[in-house]
Formats: sequence, structure tokens, C-alpha cells
Amino acid sequence: MPQVAARISADQEKWLKDYFRTKSAGAEFILPWAVDTFFRAVHTVKEIFSQPELKTIVEAHKDFRLLPENTRLSYLILRVMDSCDVAAVHNKHGASKASLEAKLRRLDDTQAAALMVWAAAFWVSRNCNAESLDEYIKQY
Repeated sequence: MPQVAARISADQEKWLKDYFRTKSAGAEFILPWAVDTFFRAVHTVKEIFSQPELKTIVEAHKDFRLLPENTRLSYLILRVMDSCDVAAVHNKHGASKASLEAKLRRLDDTQAAALMVWAAAFWVSRNCNAESLDEYIKQY
């Protein structure tokens, strides 16, 4: 199995040791579970939005550094609506701002976090360009 070096806080290390006896045992369980959960959430959430709406969400995360403490629904709504208001990204992709906002408001924090991570990941991927955006949205 490939090795991954992750950085965790002291509290996270204590939690892993308390629940799994060792940090390694906890990491070996949590990391694959988190990845699987993330991909299931992304797949489910993406079905809620149209392709123009998904393009708008991805565009709203360009040049954006995502921090774990900012992966909540309120931040997602603020980020996307601000991009619509300031740069009219919804018009660029043919999405309805009102429809997009209504759909975003129905998400919970976990769904919003998955969507934000997915959208921000496009901009740091190897294939990040306008032509690959359509393919990125169709994946999963």
C-alpha cells in the first residue's frame, strides 16, 4: 500500500491514538474512509447542479486558497455569490444566479465542504485549462 505523510495537530494525534490505539492504525482507517466518503459526496452533490452551475462553482474557486476552517456552507455561498456579483461568472457559463443560490442553500456543511474541495482541486490539477473543465465536471 502506498505511504502518505500527513500533518495533523496534537489533538488529532491524541484522538487517533485514543480510538485506534496507534496513530498509524487510525490513519490507515481514516484516510481511505475519508477519500471514499469525499468521492461519494461529490458524486451525489454534483447531481444536484447543472453543468453551467458546476462551471460557475469551479470558476468561483479560481485563485482561492481553501482552508479547513472555511469549508462550510456559509463560506461556499459567500464565495460563489460574490463571484457572481463581482465577476458575473454565472453569466459566463450560462447559469441562473437565483437557481444556483437556491440549490446551494439546500446543502449541509459536509456537502458544501466536498463541493468546495472538488471545485478548488480543479485549479491545482495537472490538466487545469478551459478545455478540460468540461471533462472535469463530467468525471465521477
